[in-house]
Amino acid sequence: MIYELSLTAWILLAVAALLVGVSKTALPGMNMVSVAIFAALIPARESTGALLLLLMVGDIMALLAYRRHAHLPTLARLVPAVLLGLLAGAGFLLIANDAWVQRAIGGLLLSLMALTLWQRHRATQARSKDGAPSPQNRSKARWLYGSLGGFSTMVANSGGPVMSMYFLAARFEAAALLGTAAWFFAVMNAVKLPFLVGMGLVSTQTLALDIWLLPAVLAGGLLGRWLISKIDQTLFERLVIWITVLGALWLLVR
Repeated sequence: MIYELSLTAWILLAVAALLVGVSKTALPGMNMVSVAIFAALIPARESTGALLLLLMVGDIMALLAYRRHAHLPTLARLVPAVLLGLLAGAGFLLIANDAWVQRAIGGLLLSLMALTLWQRHRATQARSKDGAPSPQNRSKARWLYGSLGGFSTMVANSGGPVMSMYFLAARFEAAALLGTAAWFFAVMNAVKLPFLVGMGLVSTQTLALDIWLLPAVLAGGLLGRWLISKIDQTLFERLVIWITVLGALWLLVR
């Protein structure tokens, strides 16, 4: 069985799958647009499982491209906070219905976008100042970003913006950021899979849907490798921000 979807819905889902590939090889966090589209077109709880499988395909593409650029000590220090967030997210999914999950996804998308913009503003200010953050502040940042990243990736597959901002704060260059993010989400998504299978959020319907959308993810991964060196990044990110905000608002009010 597969979901009964209109042609327009299939086109939108294909675009969402394409953006999954682009997010993995060009701009971590861009898949928030995909989260909004999936949650709007199929049951919100099941959309988490359906999108996870596509994200795992994207993870493989990202690892093939950037695996050697990861900063593994950073990932190791994040483990306790991320596990706490993952467990909290799994608990939420166990008690939440579709309406709760849909609104949680919309609220998370808006919150994460606000956090992204705030952190960019802080990063701009920090570049004009001397000195590194204290060990205490670094520890607080690990727990804040790690736990929020774990929760948001479990509930809504939307941990990209949180972790991207953390990696940017660590002053990673593009290749190091993409490589570290590739390993982070490859491991996190593999850990999430048994939870979502156990909750029935990965089913024959989600598998059938993902098989049809797989070519779009692969195309998006290749497109991302090309775009990262070609497109104007400022315009690209502004478009993603506005599309994500509109998608999140749609989820909250529909």
